[in-house]
Amino acid sequence: MDGGARRVRYAAGMATTPTLRFLGAAGTVTGSKHLVTTGGGHRLLLDCGLFQGLKPLRLRNWAAPPVDPATLDAVVLSHAHVDHAGYLPLLVRHGFRGPVYCTPATADLLPLLLLDAAHLQEEEAATANRHGYSKHHPALPLFTTADAEAALRLLAPRPFGAPFRATGDAAVVFRRAGHILGAATVEVRLGAPPLRLVFSGDLGRAGRPILRAPEPVTEADVVLVESTYGDRVHPPRPEDALARVVCDAADRGGALLVPAFAVGRTQELLWLLHALAEAGRIPRLPVFVDSPMAIDVTGVYAAHPEELTTGAARFFAAERGPLGDGYRLLRSPEESKALNDRTGPLIIVSASGMATGGRILHHFRRRLPDPRTTVLLPGFQAAGTRGRLLQDGARTLRMHGEDVPVRATVVVLDGLSAHADRDDLLGWLAAFAPRPRRVHVVHGEPPAAEGLAAAAEGLLGTRVTVAADGATVPLG
Repeated sequence: MDGGARRVRYAAGMATTPTLRFLGAAGTVTGSKHLVTTGGGHRLLLDCGLFQGLKPLRLRNWAAPPVDPATLDAVVLSHAHVDHAGYLPLLVRHGFRGPVYCTPATADLLPLLLLDAAHLQEEEAATANRHGYSKHHPALPLFTTADAEAALRLLAPRPFGAPFRATGDAAVVFRRAGHILGAATVEVRLGAPPLRLVFSGDLGRAGRPILRAPEPVTEADVVLVESTYGDRVHPPRPEDALARVVCDAADRGGALLVPAFAVGRTQELLWLLHALAEAGRIPRLPVFVDSPMAIDVTGVYAAHPEELTTGAARFFAAERGPLGDGYRLLRSPEESKALNDRTGPLIIVSASGMATGGRILHHFRRRLPDPRTTVLLPGFQAAGTRGRLLQDGARTLRMHGEDVPVRATVVVLDGLSAHADRDDLLGWLAAFAPRPRRVHVVHGEPPAAEGLAAAAEGLLGTRVTVAADGATVPLG
């Protein structure tokens, strides 16, 4: 149905029961998309993420959109990570023309993430065509720079805490989620008196060194909650484990390779490495930040002190920022390639966070065969990613059409995750008073989602279900 036909139906006043349909991040941690259809027939998409990881998931990005983009009135984003916002260029290519609501910091981050993603895909397609290792002839990017630019023109930033009208009968409120800069929980108020749907997005953690803690939400009829770490608790004091990894890597005399998300993870790692070196707990090794996007993102963090802890705001706003003595910022490919000639010990922080692409692959190809190398995986690695393969003990890793032997030491450091763990998630849910009527668990692999659902149902005395991919549930 096109937009004109939709407006005719609204005018006829055909009120129906509002519904929620799970179009992604149901049974997996990627591809976050949740379709809200209001009582008046308006359609609001919560998140618009790409699928990552296993090939069957990635192939879904190439399929026809799960809902006709021209029938959507608006998109509301919880945050800028590509598994929550990276499908936007495709949505626009297929006909979406409505506003994309997000927080101001998310609007500042999205140009960096979407344009970078487009560039990487264009570059990878060109490389595949040049070397002939793609099964598709010619290899094509999933979306182009022009697609990303068209999506960015639709951004409509809205501040935290200020309700705004997203469709004719849906109002939205953003609250701080503490996951990455700009991350928000999303409250959708449908009709009058309002039915309140609250979407957690990706929740962060209290007590982390950079971002302010997630804001509690106290009223909801229906809750949509993430479950990335829904069946486990993060170890305390990850900085202690980080110090041991750095010291061990220095003793080994090789490179410490850290695949890190450009948004959030890199900034927290820089903060922690700086603090540990200042305290004399690790040697002052040269640190190379080999990610132009991560460098630019650090500048966005400095531009939003309102979201940072007091100490972090000072840290990023300092004249040299977190990247003073001992840090090297590598923007050009030539600077990145020059690292091949550097001997250790040294630290290389580079994207992408799950080693699905980016410059970290070049460093892996060069240094994984060296037993002096250490790879630090500082967060969740989705099934099917190269990071997950390393975590699971892979002895070879396929990159750029060849199998690279893995002789490096691989260390997993879960405690640095920007995601809430089981106890954090249960604490966030416990703040609702009265209890919501229903809770739907999304954005988790099955053990995590099922574990959180069982714990939450016992805590809340409320029906808690794990969302089924493609299912539609009533909200009324």
